[in-house]
Amino acid sequence: MTTDVFKIKGGKPLNGKVKIDGSKNSAVALIPALILGDEPVILEGVPDISDTHTLFEILSEIGGTVTELAPGTFEIDPRAMVSMPLPEGNVKKLRASYYLMGAMLGRFNEAVVGLPGGCYLGPRPIDQHIKGFEALGAKVTNEQGAIYLRAEKMLGNRMYLDTASVGATINLMLAAVKAEGQTVIENAAKEPEIVDVASLLNQMGARIVGAGTDRIRIVGVDYLHSCRHVVIPDRIEAGTYMIMAAATNGHVQIDNVILEHLEPLVAKLLEMNVPLELGEDYVIVKPHEELLQPVDIQAMTYPGFPTDLQQPFVTLLTQADGASVVTDNIYSARFKQVDELNRMGAHIYVEGRTAIVKEAATLSGTVVTASDLRAGAALVTAGLIASGETIIQEVSHIERGYSNIIEKLQGLGAEIERASHK
Repeated sequence: MTTDVFKIKGGKPLNGKVKIDGSKNSAVALIPALILGDEPVILEGVPDISDTHTLFEILSEIGGTVTELAPGTFEIDPRAMVSMPLPEGNVKKLRASYYLMGAMLGRFNEAVVGLPGGCYLGPRPIDQHIKGFEALGAKVTNEQGAIYLRAEKMLGNRMYLDTASVGATINLMLAAVKAEGQTVIENAAKEPEIVDVASLLNQMGARIVGAGTDRIRIVGVDYLHSCRHVVIPDRIEAGTYMIMAAATNGHVQIDNVILEHLEPLVAKLLEMNVPLELGEDYVIVKPHEELLQPVDIQAMTYPGFPTDLQQPFVTLLTQADGASVVTDNIYSARFKQVDELNRMGAHIYVEGRTAIVKEAATLSGTVVTASDLRAGAALVTAGLIASGETIIQEVSHIERGYSNIIEKLQGLGAEIERASHK
């Protein structure tokens, strides 16, 4: 059987400029949010990744019209959408399909959505989502692997999230936008993607205040009108290219970034002796003449170090002169790349939620497998450093979150190609 792989010949510094696309984690919430609309909306800066393609297919399945006006710019007309059960098919392809629950419940007072797929990173229960939906008046049942949500009327309420979950915060915001009265979400997550979704909805006529803080207040409205919205730049894509540039000792300008979103990574790179030039909407990673210093990181909710950058950052730490300790407090199974990195010559030891990168390592190319999206980014980074050829399998995981990664890396001088492999 032939499958597609990435083939990388490593050992070359990256050089040049790369432009960052719209945020994957924003887009996968913004697209379902458009179900709530009563008029067409134009969305710009949509990343060209499989997750956004899948969500547009789902909107078309339920009666929406999706028109591509230009690369990355789409008009979505939700007026003919119907409350159609989505127990199987596309919803199983991505984690963010759970946003369909909040959006359809908010528009139709009912939804049937199959339990989501995507990367397996350990238990990621949707109990906080369900608790919030019930507080808004929905009856929620799990029937044959699908979540059934039904409400006679959606009524605003006060709710407290036991954990500051990005998914639950956005989903409950979607469900509450058209609910009668006022909803208050306490202990809300603060990620930039939440602010982006609130910004879109407010442009459409929603009344949301407090997004980006731990207390979000939503006053329900009856009608959401047309608008034009630009997706924020992808801070994880930007961070990944910064890490790749540092790991290869390259000289790379990363354009279309919001610097504030990258502060935890910038701080750690500077601590490692990576020279950076910070502009208003760009970052330049410069070659380091000094040895890279080991650092300890803890992946935390925003504004802490992002869990989505932890995996590629571990690859960078294999080049540091000494031992580093990495702790991930967000997901229990977020070190799946470690076994593959060790096969390439790294010296990493995992215990529970902590990985210890013992010492600097010379990586050698071999055949490795991407188990999830960010593990895939970690392995691409390793392939760029390693001597010889690295072959990465299961690249569909990587293409869920990084648009045109082959072309962008080739533009920076990397020897990388997508190829068939037996």
